Amino acid sequence: MKIKLLNKIAACGTDEFGAGYEVGENVTGENAVMVRSAAMHDMEFGAELEAIARAGAGVNNIPLDRCAEQGIVVFNTPGANANGVKELAVAALLLSSRNIVDGINWANSLTEDVAKSVEKGKSKFAGCEIKGKTLGVIGLGAIGGLVANAARELGMKVVGCDPYMTVNAAWKLSRGVHSATNYEEIYKTADYITLHVPATPQTKNMINAETLAMMKDGVRIINLSRADLVNAEDMKAAIESGKVAKYVTDFPTEETVNCPGIITIPHLGASTEESEDNCAVMAAHELIDYLENGNITNSVNYPAVSMPRSGECRLVVLHKNQPEMLTKITSVLSSDGVNIENMASRSKGDYACALLDCANKATEAQLSDIAAIDGVVRVLVK
Repeated sequence: MKIKLLNKIAACGTDEFGAGYEVGENVTGENAVMVRSAAMHDMEFGAELEAIARAGAGVNNIPLDRCAEQGIVVFNTPGANANGVKELAVAALLLSSRNIVDGINWANSLTEDVAKSVEKGKSKFAGCEIKGKTLGVIGLGAIGGLVANAARELGMKVVGCDPYMTVNAAWKLSRGVHSATNYEEIYKTADYITLHVPATPQTKNMINAETLAMMKDGVRIINLSRADLVNAEDMKAAIESGKVAKYVTDFPTEETVNCPGIITIPHLGASTEESEDNCAVMAAHELIDYLENGNITNSVNYPAVSMPRSGECRLVVLHKNQPEMLTKITSVLSSDGVNIENMASRSKGDYACALLDCANKATEAQLSDIAAIDGVVRVLVK
């Protein structure tokens, strides 16, 4: 198996690939790709490519729809960098409150009578405390949940909203986190708002002139998720009017750098040694399990599906999520006397995956017949 690296990946992750794997930046004819931030939208994918693993949570640098159409399973590593981002979110809360950045820059500009000048001028950088204030958390997944819990420990009132929150995520939340019924409730009640949702067509520019108008005067907004969530021009107008006291973003753009009221952090959310190691190891495990067993965990374009191996041959059939697909697939095998010992099937949106463990190997003709079924995207033997 050949694993191509598009970015520098922590060695503790690449070391997970044992004998039988070739791993490196110069690999060609790759079966899988490991990537962090490299842009893949303009890349052509070879016929051998089966999977892409993003060592991180965001996948907007990968053409998900095209990958799904070509039967390329895309993985990410949710939660692996959660603690690193949570800690930066806590720092962002303080940066947005205490005028620390401007104060440091001013202190560094002093050349004479420094101590005297500090005592005379420090009042210009006075801020407020976060204790007792209300934090609105939009998105309560692996990162948002940790931020909500940390804010409670710091004495903040916390209100969160996540229409897609899982039961597992709900169990991990502090009992003191209030559940909002919609984002509008957060916009109207929070002194601080922090965003922890993916960048999608639905979330693009979710913070805009209309939603900003709903917020309290002097609200402080933190965005460690993606730049696209916030309309930069509307944000700058809100800061100029006083509606927004401070905006902290981990995604500097031409529109946000060197702007009064905006603190731009150079995408440091997951830039810790621990986060990079965790992401690399998780991504490697996901690729190994898929390449060797066809099991899918943490895919963003295909469903999660896995089962213990049995039988002599495992077939992985990636297909469109449409009626009678399993019947057509199993009919091909049964008509030629192939006994299916075990099977698992799951769907996600427009696509589905079926794992079939067979007592005997499927022939090339049978594989071709399955691949020819209308709606079948790809057939792999594991």
